[in-house]
Amino acid sequence: MKKEEIFLSDFQRIFLGNAPWEFMLEVLLRTIIIYLALTVIMRLLGKRMNAQLTISELAVMITLGGIVSVPMQVPERGLLVGIVILLGALFFQRGLNWLGFKFKKVELLTQGDIQLMAKDGCLDITEMSKAKVSKEQLFANLRSQNVQHLGQVKRVYLEACGLFSVFREKDPKPGLSILPEQDVELHKAEPRDNEYCACLQCGQLALKESVKNKACTRCANNEWTYAVKEV
Repeated sequence: MKKEEIFLSDFQRIFLGNAPWEFMLEVLLRTIIIYLALTVIMRLLGKRMNAQLTISELAVMITLGGIVSVPMQVPERGLLVGIVILLGALFFQRGLNWLGFKFKKVELLTQGDIQLMAKDGCLDITEMSKAKVSKEQLFANLRSQNVQHLGQVKRVYLEACGLFSVFREKDPKPGLSILPEQDVELHKAEPRDNEYCACLQCGQLALKESVKNKACTRCANNEWTYAVKEV
């Protein structure tokens, strides 16, 4: 568009572009048809598309968004092309799912694999770094599941879909607090173990008298804090 063709008072161009008012009715019809076609495709893609998405499923969702926008809005583009592309995305996703079912390597490549974030009350700092998961992200999830400290945790897995799976310890032991650092009042109210302290980085337990000027044997961190005990 040329500079001399731009007028701030040209509301028809601002709201409709260069299309006539009558095109709004066509847009409405196009939207209804594409919406119905997309609903059918989503139904055929399966229930997983309504839950937490894996990497390949998220890619399909973004692709679907790009596919449906043009046929609904551009008068020069027909609906049939968009519907054919939707069907192509459906068959592509179904094909990936079939290959993933048949071949484990394909499944790991397209869906990802689970990662162990915590084991026996201690954080796996290496795996958390690989997964780009921070302590606060993990602690926030544990708090949402009513976990008070790491001693209550047997295993924490990061699933391929991005969800955390938490398995509790049947016999909880003292562990690192998962409360936010800024909540000083709650930290003071927590029951503290008299015998053990916890590594501030990974939650490894150690006897209080044995950690003076010593690094954690698990993560080499030299900062220690109190361990929360069960009551």
